[in-house]
Amino acid sequence: MSNQLTLETLESWLWESANIMRGSIDSSDFKNYIFGLIFLKRYNDVFEERVAAIMEEEDCSREEAIEEEKEDGRHYVPEEARWGYIIKHTQHIGEYIDEAFAEIEALNPYLEGVLTATQFGDKKKLGDKLLERLLRHFNKYHLGNGSLYKSDMLGDAYEYLIGKFADDAGKKGGEFYTPKPVVQLLVRLLDPQPGQTVYDPTCGCGGMLVESAHHVAELPGGKLTATTPNISLYGQEKNLGTWAIGKLNLYLHNMEAFLERGDTLVNPLHKDGDRSLKTFDRVIANPPFSAKQWWTPLEVNLEKKVGKDGQEKEIAPNYKKNLHDPHGRLGYGIPPRGYADLAFVQHMLASLKDNGRLGVVLPHGVLFRGGEEGKIRTGLLAGNSKLPGDRIEAVIGLPSALFYNTGIPACILVINKQKPAALKNKVIFIDASREFHEGKNQNSLRPQDINHIHAAYTAAVEQQSDEDKYCRVVDMDEIAANDYNLNIARYIDTSEPEDQVDIPAVLAELSDLDKQMATVDDELNGYLKELGLLVSSVKAEVV
Repeated sequence: MSNQLTLETLESWLWESANIMRGSIDSSDFKNYIFGLIFLKRYNDVFEERVAAIMEEEDCSREEAIEEEKEDGRHYVPEEARWGYIIKHTQHIGEYIDEAFAEIEALNPYLEGVLTATQFGDKKKLGDKLLERLLRHFNKYHLGNGSLYKSDMLGDAYEYLIGKFADDAGKKGGEFYTPKPVVQLLVRLLDPQPGQTVYDPTCGCGGMLVESAHHVAELPGGKLTATTPNISLYGQEKNLGTWAIGKLNLYLHNMEAFLERGDTLVNPLHKDGDRSLKTFDRVIANPPFSAKQWWTPLEVNLEKKVGKDGQEKEIAPNYKKNLHDPHGRLGYGIPPRGYADLAFVQHMLASLKDNGRLGVVLPHGVLFRGGEEGKIRTGLLAGNSKLPGDRIEAVIGLPSALFYNTGIPACILVINKQKPAALKNKVIFIDASREFHEGKNQNSLRPQDINHIHAAYTAAVEQQSDEDKYCRVVDMDEIAANDYNLNIARYIDTSEPEDQVDIPAVLAELSDLDKQMATVDDELNGYLKELGLLVSSVKAEVV
């Protein structure tokens, strides 16, 4: 076994594990099994590394070192959960892995429900031969801290795998992963600071929380210890498998986050007391675009009626009339049944401290759709009888085809509860739709694209400066005159001016060409006469 791993070697090795599984199960399920085995190997190897260190430092036996590590508790691995115990079996391997995960969870409350979310003992999906191959493959490298060039390198490789799996899974990938350049852009725009709290209500695999921690760690005072960022991370995720991956992602980055599992809109789980929502310094999210039937209490036991064709049909619930949020988050209005976008925005706003800022990725439809969504948008800009307006600080248009689950262009809304005085009753518009790297199946933001957006946004915030065909700071009066429609094209003209035509000059040029053509015709006719062709041609025409 090699003693040192580069990130490139690690990524290649981990991706090869997916190729071992290819053809046996659906590619969208690869991540659930591979991430579990990555964790199991890493957890075991750190334990063995610590046992070896204790034996050397205290000149004691392995049994004594294990007992000391057991008393410490944090990294202890029960015998039935150790890698060496599992790989010696050739039958019922999946069941041994499931038992190992259950043992580790029992000793680690943070991991409760995470490892056992995937069942390895299901032989219809994973037979013993396939698991043997996978275990042999994962046995190739040691994953203790001494084998990695930095302690959270495995977290970086883990992020790489998440991206690869999202790409491999196609549209399904968008359900759990936001492309890293978009995440980096959002975090730079929000600029979380040391000691702050960051919350992602649709956290997926936790990429936005990890990036927020990395951002803070690079700032003065950004670390509590050599490896611990000075930031508190919170999230919630509806999908069990994705939530489990998020927990492992944070763990493998040597970070801890308060990640809850459940439907954020119906049952937000980060609360102060029974009803009051916990609030945060920064809120960041990429919610599912235009989620339908998003308030599940109204979607169960739907009434039915018989249509003209004699068939029973479900009666769609009236969200505006019947939806009652116990947390009072929907004060600007209740979005339609088929568009949850502004429900997520209002939840995020309710979860924001009075001096906080939020950034959210949304489909462009939220900028201009009418009806109840138009009412909500107007409230966010102009206020209503219950809530203040002037919440939206920036609208940023992104290129199309950045995301796995859709080819449509998206936008970013930045919302600030305490805008700078110079930005009161103004909104920053940025049209970044034309600057990107064009990929075969998916486009991406380049570092220079992110830098351009961030620089324009910063200049607009600090100096209220515009950039031709790219960025404008727009007064609320102009937005009101457009009925609070935020369609970026209404405020930033990206069209190129047409060339002015000098008609007299063109006419003069045409006249000159006519004279030149007449001269050429005269010369040609002279040659034809000399050859006798012009006369015969005329005769033939007369006949």
